[in-house]
Amino acid sequence: MKHTARPYVLQETNWKSVKNEKYQVAILPWGATEAHNYHLPYGTDNIQAEHVAIEAAKLAWKKGAKPIVLPTIAYGVNTGQMNVSLCMNMNPSTQHAIIRDIVQVLDYQNIRKLVIVNAHGGNIFKQIIRELSLEYPKVFICSLNWWQITDTTKYFDEPGDHAGELETAVMMHLTPELVLPLEEAGDANSKSFKIKGLKQGWVSAQREWTKITEDTGVGNPKMATAAKGVTFLNVVIGMIASFFEELHHADLDDMYE
Repeated sequence: MKHTARPYVLQETNWKSVKNEKYQVAILPWGATEAHNYHLPYGTDNIQAEHVAIEAAKLAWKKGAKPIVLPTIAYGVNTGQMNVSLCMNMNPSTQHAIIRDIVQVLDYQNIRKLVIVNAHGGNIFKQIIRELSLEYPKVFICSLNWWQITDTTKYFDEPGDHAGELETAVMMHLTPELVLPLEEAGDANSKSFKIKGLKQGWVSAQREWTKITEDTGVGNPKMATAAKGVTFLNVVIGMIASFFEELHHADLDDMYE
């Protein structure tokens, strides 16, 4: 049997290869397990995070960088969806503990750069990164939301917030066998807060998901196509790959200009 393990994907590679590599950047895909309207799978965020991380790592690897993609974390912060069947919640404090343990390993093994590739809006890592920067000052930790790094309106009519056109188009490309026909999707009509500050976004609060949407979707998926999904993915993956490459070469003692 032909060996096809990708050397930049830790889950696939082996000690024979790993022991001879000098990895510079660890990549941690992070998703969630939650309902995505009626037509997308619960693992949508995990599939997207892992695909983007691996494909970007592949491009960076071809340019001489040495990223290593860690196994995907499949649970996210879903405190507002507890009454949606099998939406799985991981509290921010648990996320902190997981990242801390991973950073401890990286620090011990002299891998000083960690990128979290996030695919779930409920995952917000900024404060965790701030806290860990004091405990592990030699490790540079950063995070990105893969769907937010470029202007989505250039690629979609109505990108949407959750299981809308953007996510649907991407999943139609990545795993078409897991996407139900669009006529089976809910209409994704959603409510917003009544209070002005919350409605306009300059006050933040958790949304109770079942009170804002009946089908768990926020955003119209009906104009999604696989072609739109692959076009957007290619742009985003290229941008992330360039970041991985730059970070590989970056001197952590000389990061500012």
